[in-house]
Amino acid sequence: MNRRQFVSVTAAALVPGPMSSQHVDPALIDYFEQQLEGHYRADMYLGPHDLIGTVSAQYQLIDKLIRSAKGEVRRGLLRAGAAYAALVGWLYQDAGDLGAAAFWRGVTQEIAVRSRDAHLIGYSLVNQAHVRTDLSDGYGVIDLCEAALDLSDGLLPKIRVMALQQQAHGASLTGDRAAVDQLIDTAGSLLSRVDDDLPWGNACRRTPAYLEVQRATCYGRLGLGREADALWAQVLDVVPTTARRDRGVYLARHATSAATAQEPDHAVEIAREAVAIAIETRSARMMRELRTLERAMRPWHDAPVGRDLTEILAPVGKGS
Repeated sequence: MNRRQFVSVTAAALVPGPMSSQHVDPALIDYFEQQLEGHYRADMYLGPHDLIGTVSAQYQLIDKLIRSAKGEVRRGLLRAGAAYAALVGWLYQDAGDLGAAAFWRGVTQEIAVRSRDAHLIGYSLVNQAHVRTDLSDGYGVIDLCEAALDLSDGLLPKIRVMALQQQAHGASLTGDRAAVDQLIDTAGSLLSRVDDDLPWGNACRRTPAYLEVQRATCYGRLGLGREADALWAQVLDVVPTTARRDRGVYLARHATSAATAQEPDHAVEIAREAVAIAIETRSARMMRELRTLERAMRPWHDAPVGRDLTEILAPVGKGS
């Protein structure tokens, strides 16, 4: 990352003071929380690039207000700020900039600690683990998720579900299928108890077949093509077409599972829709999944089905 990129990524979080003091109305906490839900929905439709600037600017405003707010208003804004920082980190991660994502995950953790909210601190640790997953650091993922689960016996079921499913990804990176199933099954036993009204960390409620998405992803990582293929078929039946980015990622993973299961024609058929969504959303995660598909299809590189895949992938660039 060059200096200009660094300044662009960090500018909203590293605004120097002192700043002029101002009155901060408690109603602003509700305002930012309501805006957050809209940003989550827009992320599903648009992907990361069109939202990073907007959400970063709102985080910067929250940071400015925190410097004037007192008491419970300040604590409430700190909680909102942690959620906004987490979303900025996610957007950079989806855009493929893991350096920027790691920076903003660190900001999330700092603000969460300042809020003294154990649930948010756990959430921030799971966010850090998510970056470690993308870095293929299985033991790092497990360490962070175990730290989150150790925080408090009273940790919200939502945070426990998030930590357990992310720990399953760590287990898949270390080749431990038994742990993957055990962790996801344990998370499943908690899912019906997720009933908080917090505006952040609600993917487990918002995403259809949330835990089976995680299981299918882990199975694909473990090379269990047939098992993953069957799960992805079930998942994609319930994912709405409006969730464009998520659907595209799932389709690309499904195509890879089909290739691993020695069904190259099926893989290419699935890839067509995934590429169309990749072009539209510019999600780096989706591009990475398509590169994984291309590697899985190498045995058929010189066959007609392999040439079909090359043609399908051409609009997203060679090696996509």
